[in-house]
Amino acid sequence: MELSIIIVNYNVKEFLQNLIHSLQKALSNITHEIIVVDNASDDGSVDFISDKFPQIKLIANSTNLGFSKANNIGLKISKGKYILLINPDTIVSEDTLSKMIEFLNVRKDAGLAGCKILNPDGSLQLACRRSFPGPWTSFCKVTGLSSLFPKSRIFAKYNLTYLDENETCEVDAISGSFMMMKREVYEKVGGFDEQFFMYGEDLDLCYRIQKSGYKVFYYPGTQIIHYKGESTKRSSLDETKYFYNAMHLFVKKHFSTFFLIEIILRSAIGFRKFFAFLGRRKLALVGILLDFLFYNLSLLTAEKFYLHFTNWKGFPNWCYPLILIIPVSIHLIVAALIGVYKKNSFSVLRNSGAVLISFVIISSLTFFFKQFAYSRAVFIITYAFLLTSLSLWRIILKLFFKIGLEPAYSQKKTLIVGTNSSALMIANKLQNKFVDDHIIQGLIAASAKDIGSEFDGYKVVGSLDNIGKVITDKKINEVIFSPDELSYNHMMAVVANNNAFGVDFKLIGSSLDFLVGKASVSVLDDIPLIDIKMNISNPLSRFTKSVMDFSFAAFALIFIYPLIYLTSKVDHKQTDFRKFILQIPKIFTGEFSLVGPQKKLDNSKVFLGKPGLTGLWYLEKESTGSPEKLDLIYARNQNIWFDLEILGKTFNNMFINKK
Repeated sequence: MELSIIIVNYNVKEFLQNLIHSLQKALSNITHEIIVVDNASDDGSVDFISDKFPQIKLIANSTNLGFSKANNIGLKISKGKYILLINPDTIVSEDTLSKMIEFLNVRKDAGLAGCKILNPDGSLQLACRRSFPGPWTSFCKVTGLSSLFPKSRIFAKYNLTYLDENETCEVDAISGSFMMMKREVYEKVGGFDEQFFMYGEDLDLCYRIQKSGYKVFYYPGTQIIHYKGESTKRSSLDETKYFYNAMHLFVKKHFSTFFLIEIILRSAIGFRKFFAFLGRRKLALVGILLDFLFYNLSLLTAEKFYLHFTNWKGFPNWCYPLILIIPVSIHLIVAALIGVYKKNSFSVLRNSGAVLISFVIISSLTFFFKQFAYSRAVFIITYAFLLTSLSLWRIILKLFFKIGLEPAYSQKKTLIVGTNSSALMIANKLQNKFVDDHIIQGLIAASAKDIGSEFDGYKVVGSLDNIGKVITDKKINEVIFSPDELSYNHMMAVVANNNAFGVDFKLIGSSLDFLVGKASVSVLDDIPLIDIKMNISNPLSRFTKSVMDFSFAAFALIFIYPLIYLTSKVDHKQTDFRKFILQIPKIFTGEFSLVGPQKKLDNSKVFLGKPGLTGLWYLEKESTGSPEKLDLIYARNQNIWFDLEILGKTFNNMFINKK
């Protein structure tokens, strides 16, 4: 037998099916066995493999033994001349396995090799070629020097980013998601060290293989796609904890004879863990720092303002440290307790609540510490400034820099690659799947001659040759491949050639019942409309929306409506902007909202909002998305920032794009 393939699975049934489908095409001329070791999945993986792929050797563990132990179970029963260890959340090309075997045959000194690994967006997954985490390498990685100088042989050694990704080279380590070794290497070195539960075991294996006299190679002559981290998303394990524990174990095992080196490496790993913690909470830290700054600026401004109009002498010099630390600390604690400082958003409403609560608390404390009650007028002026300043910086970052927005809106502008019956079935399923926000922008054909044609109501907007231009022009963020439209080689070439656009490339399962991407697996069955939660039904959302509607309408009615009304009597040309403004009075009568669905659904059991003067239905007129689905997407994701974004894009289209 030429090749044994070992796959450790944990709750990624859909990814595993796609991998097996791609392996079957790549194994057509290779004698082989596929061994799946399941680590106590509860998603039906075991029954699925037993039913769909009875030829696969399946080992079902009763508990999650971890990556190393599970792989070793598969290794012990393998019989192939070559052994491939591969993650279930990968897809291989048709030539991947034959080319890797050929490479190991030619390179007699090679004991282990990995291929080029792509992220779902087509970029190179840096872990596919690495150096061991020595003192200097770790220092450069932790301090960010490797990112600042990616082409430097001195600073960028960890991920070897100074090397050409299309050139074969000997490396310290390759990724555990794809490792092919010779049988003789396994028999001499053994499998993974079972002290490593997950992470670090691939580094350790590479280290031991090289110590045994073999070389480890990165071979870019073929490529795979790796949807990294899918198994850990489906577990309750603290992956960060396991990762850094694995790094500590690797250092202790291989560098402990050098005490200074171990100290340096352990310190580097500790700093990396600390910076990773800060990185996940950077928005919260930014919020705390800006609130601290603006609180004290408001306090000092209030002091100067009050001094200018009264005979008050100001705060005593000796108490400034207390004045500038204690009140703001109380405010920050209050803000933290009511959830102002989130990891991914800046809340204006919660911040206003925190300002009011801290005002009550601090003003109450002055009755107990009268020696610090210098001026209640200054205190009141300070909090008047705070309501403005602390809200203003949040609004500016949200509106102009798109930072700290609530992560509610998840519209996916989607291209379907293909024009056959499978591609059209995918488009129809996504179009009718109301729980997901897919808006089909069109089809991509194999040939440019089909551009402009229509298939089942879906327009061909580009070909494989100009897909990059279509992605740019239509602001696409998702490209979906039909399972039988392209070969895996061709599919990966498309992904690799368009990695600069940062879109999510996805693959439909061969049975057309699920969609696999870097962020999730979606089942393509519709969910009843009545079961979907709508943001627009929230009483607070409806109140803030009404305030915005009436504020904007009042301004427009006074300053814009009269001029537009008079000019419409002279010039009867009907433009989108003129039509928009002339309907402003209907906001006051309750017939319309600024932003909303295209029309009122009289028989709907779900409130989607009042009809809007604009909405997604206006912005997406050229897409194939049905108005009903666009209205549903809006209702699910509605908030004041989403409304402002739609208004801004509407006026942009009216005056610039002139749609």
